[in-house]
Amino acid sequence: MRFEVSVAALAPELKSIAPLREWEFKSREEEIAYAQKHGIPIHVTLSKPYSIDDNLWGTAVECGALEDPMAEPPADAWQHTVAPELAPNEPVYVEIGFAAGIPVSVNGTAMDAVALVQMLNDIGGAHGVGRIDLVENRLVGIKSREIYEAPAATILHFAHTELERLTLDKAVFHMKHQLSAEYANLVYNGLWFTPLRQALDAFVNETQRHVSGLVRLKLYKGNVIVAGRSSVHSLYNTRLATYTEEDTFDHKASEGFIKIYGLPVKTYHQVDQQAAGVVTPSELMTTADIQS
Repeated sequence: MRFEVSVAALAPELKSIAPLREWEFKSREEEIAYAQKHGIPIHVTLSKPYSIDDNLWGTAVECGALEDPMAEPPADAWQHTVAPELAPNEPVYVEIGFAAGIPVSVNGTAMDAVALVQMLNDIGGAHGVGRIDLVENRLVGIKSREIYEAPAATILHFAHTELERLTLDKAVFHMKHQLSAEYANLVYNGLWFTPLRQALDAFVNETQRHVSGLVRLKLYKGNVIVAGRSSVHSLYNTRLATYTEEDTFDHKASEGFIKIYGLPVKTYHQVDQQAAGVVTPSELMTTADIQS
């Protein structure tokens, strides 16, 4: 579906040919038998009939024992990652540098995107990071159970979010992450070459102008734990957040803020209670009360 929708957008005069769809094999066993009969080299066997999609960003595995959502994935279904319980007993620390939202370095060494992802896949996979067991909702409405291995993606997504927490203002951060879910659905549903994706890209690019800095992570037995973050664009102000005598936040200003902020809630419940006969009209706030 994704390939055909993309081809229709870029070269609508082309016809997509899908032999497997036209041949309509009824089972994985039939596919294996066909490959063996025609000398097609495959790694799939009747005892390990997994369907595996593998690329730089991640690995997706389905079929076989994985079709039972109650069954724990067999050890041989995982392709690149160590089981968390078998990962090293000592954590490893990784520092990832970002420039305008793009990861550009690992542990102080500048890298291109491919090398950076490969390194984080190796480091994360060795510490059991990036295993995902998911029942997903396919576009056609069918639920599908797959397992995924994406160590670098897991690490980078976590680190990037932590840096955004530090550098994006509250409203932008919340909107960005709401739209991230929409963006993910758009890509999943094969709608990459659409005006909506281009419009969302413009929003995302604008949000990332100040997402530059360093994030330190601790990887330990399948867990990704933030161990530090810094940025010249950090909106974190110690003098506003501290609990020490260096605090410069005007606490007295909070009284008026809270009164105005809570006014709609207070008004609603007073009116609701009055309508239910709990309070009398004279007990409701007056205009003078509100103005004061």
